Order: sequence, then C-alpha cells, then structure tokens
Amino acid sequence: AINQLDFKTVDLLKRNPNLNIVQSSGGQHFSFLMDCTQAPFNDNNVRLAVKHAIDREQLLKTALRGYGRLGNDNPIPSTDPFFDTALPQRAYDPEKAKFYLKQAGMDSLKIQLSASDAAFTGAVDAAAIFRTAAAKSGIEIDIKREPADGYWDNVWMKAPFCMSYRGGRPTADQALSVAYASNASQNDTHWKSADFDAKLLEARAMLDQAKRKDIYAELQAMISNDGGALIPMFGDYLDATSKKLKGVTTHPMFNLMGARLAEKVWLEA
Repeated sequence: AINQLDFKTVDLLKRNPNLNIVQSSGGQHFSFLMDCTQAPFNDNNVRLAVKHAIDREQLLKTALRGYGRLGNDNPIPSTDPFFDTALPQRAYDPEKAKFYLKQAGMDSLKIQLSASDAAFTGAVDAAAIFRTAAAKSGIEIDIKREPADGYWDNVWMKAPFCMSYRGGRPTADQALSVAYASNASQNDTHWKSADFDAKLLEARAMLDQAKRKDIYAELQAMISNDGGALIPMFGDYLDATSKKLKGVTTHPMFNLMGARLAEKVWLEA
C-alpha cells in the first residue's frame, strides 16, 4: 500500500492494472492565513475582500486535480455530522472583493504572501493561481518564496500572510479548539473572539444534539465571516493498494483507513 499520494500522480497510478486508488473525503484542508493583529488584515473588510478574490473552483481543479471539495473558510468538513449545510458557499466575486476594499477605504491593495511547498505540495503554484485571480479585484499579491527548511519555525504564525495545511480532526470540537479558540497554542491567524470562546464551551457541554449542531453552525459562520483563515479547498486522502489486498475501505479521518489498515485487511493469493 502507498499512502498520501501526490495529487499530480494519481491519474498516472490509475493506469496501473494492479492497483486500486482509495479516495476518502475528510478534514484535510489547505489555507492562506491572515494575521488579524497586523495591518491590513486587522480590518475584517480587507479579510472579506481577500476571501472573495480567490477562485476556489480553479484551485480545486488545478492544485488538487479535482480530488477534493470546495472550502468555505472554516475547518469543518462536509463529512462531519456538525457541518453546516445552510452556510452559503463563498464564491469568486471580484466585484464583491472591490466592495469590501472600498468599505476599508481602499481602491486597491498590495500584500505579500509567504509561500512554500513546505506548507503543502503545490503551494507555490497555488499562490500563483491566487495572484492571477486576485488581480481582477484590484488586489496585487507579491509572492515571497520561502525556503522549506525552517518554514514552520520562521514563517508560520509569524508572517502576516502565509500558507498552511491541516489534517483532519476526529471531532468538530477539536478542529475548532486547536486553532480558533483565543488562547489556542496553534491560533495561527491570531483571531480572538470572546463570543466564539463562550459558544465553543457551550457546545462542548451541550447534550441536546440538535441544539449542539445549531451552536456549531454559529461557530462555523463566525470563523467563515470574521476569521483570518482563507480555506479554499479540502483535499481527499489518497492511497493506492494492491488489488490482492482485500477489505480496504475509505475512511474520513486519515490515510490508510484512519492509519488502521493493517488491522483490517488481508492478502488474497
């Protein structure tokens, strides 16, 4: 078995008659992070302008070769039972991006994006696609190519605008707590909301599942509409297995059946 296939090589491996490709939807996502404490991203109008200036459909087709789903600027995947299906999907809308720039008192915007394939495979190419799309909104993106070595120590959580990746989490609470609670050690956009923090705790303690889902819907909307994470796409977990390997199934948590493939499969002679 081969895990964590490169999106660019999947179609090539599909040609191998001895292999099965296992494609699992889950919480793996790729993001552009805006530091909410640093100008110009301390203005939510700017953050909303940037979120409307990205062509998510194009990124999904090119960077992920279609192996994934659109992101809506929050970390809860459609496979999660608390995913909010009522939250409108944010679309590429240069005119709306221009509107939010004007709300911020700007006619145009120039920002630097720190990019490296350390963030995820194909990140630099994704940054270039974003730059082209954003130009139609009056947003000029200067791509600063960062070395892969030291990216997570020197760039992530330090640069005003950078790229990142997160694997899926087993629960909505964990996905929201690890990077979006105000005091979270991995709050990589430095976004803080006392209302969000209170509702997150309320959801964690709520036993009524319907009410709990309503709270999680509020939390997703808060991050999507006010947070600093631009999450344009979720990538599927991609594995390849021998056709002699039986019992292989998809899993929403991680590659190789949630990293438990060896416990559940068998070889057929």
